[in-house]
Amino acid sequence: MRYSSLLLASITSALLISTAANATTLQLYTSQSPEIAQQTVDAFQAKYPDIKIEWMRNGTSQLMNVLRAEIEAGQIKPDLLLVADTINLGSLKKEGLLLAYPDAPVDGFDQGTYDKDKNFFGTKLLTTAIAYNTKNAEPVTSWADLLVEGNDSQIAVPSPLYSGAALNHLHSVINDKAIGWDFYEGLAKLNIAPEGGNGPALKAVAGGMAKYGIIADADIIRAKANGSPVDIVFPSEGVSFITEPVAIMKNTKNPEAAQKFVDFLLSKDGQELVIQQGNLSLDPSMPVPAGFPKLSDIKLVPMDADQAVETDQSVREKFTEIFGG
Repeated sequence: MRYSSLLLASITSALLISTAANATTLQLYTSQSPEIAQQTVDAFQAKYPDIKIEWMRNGTSQLMNVLRAEIEAGQIKPDLLLVADTINLGSLKKEGLLLAYPDAPVDGFDQGTYDKDKNFFGTKLLTTAIAYNTKNAEPVTSWADLLVEGNDSQIAVPSPLYSGAALNHLHSVINDKAIGWDFYEGLAKLNIAPEGGNGPALKAVAGGMAKYGIIADADIIRAKANGSPVDIVFPSEGVSFITEPVAIMKNTKNPEAAQKFVDFLLSKDGQELVIQQGNLSLDPSMPVPAGFPKLSDIKLVPMDADQAVETDQSVREKFTEIFGG
């Protein structure tokens, strides 16, 4: 009996070692918050235990700086990118650095949520709206309402030189006649200094250091649900939006495993996780998470991704000029 138990234990141990040895490891670069990124990876690995995900998290622009250095050195590390916006992925696509996935499961998804050549795919819908502190600020109805003297140094704005969502927002609104560059010039006149990402901006509003913030909707709604003195406004001119796209790097040595990660994010399970994390699903059959309005009640400001790729450098330069960076 003792011998049988030892033999079974030895066999089990050998199988575990063999499974670990055969496990595929993928490197993911993501701009998701650490908590959300861990949830995403854990959910995927629960479904695909033979695929291990190692991930690195930072703001999209910072991740792109790391990736650019790797490209220059000829040592690209990530197999997958899961970042805030399509602009950076559009640039990588143009350079031939992304691997197309023609068979990605996008049936039922709006064609505007994924690349027409299927090099990258939106995974959720996040808008950028106005947050306000319910203790020291009144709700506004438009972007223009922010540009008043009483808001001098009182608007927290993430920097598009760091945040992918902020970069997407910049490219969206500067080409909208109702908003345009005038809005950013108005912020500069109020001594607003864009910096960091959505997290610090939300912290500033929730802590009362700023009356208002230009922040991703889910962050505001989640903070409100957790008791922070913040609320959200979807301005009348409309809001920019991102889809947090996923892409496979062309240099990956494990394309089939990487495709499974894409499959998961676009699947019912993946989209249910999106809702559980407090975001709007791209699947029209999915319910709206608590605290969100119906999509039909929000005006979306579209962005021409191809134009954004072409003009990104000049747009960044003008932004830096306006804010004196």
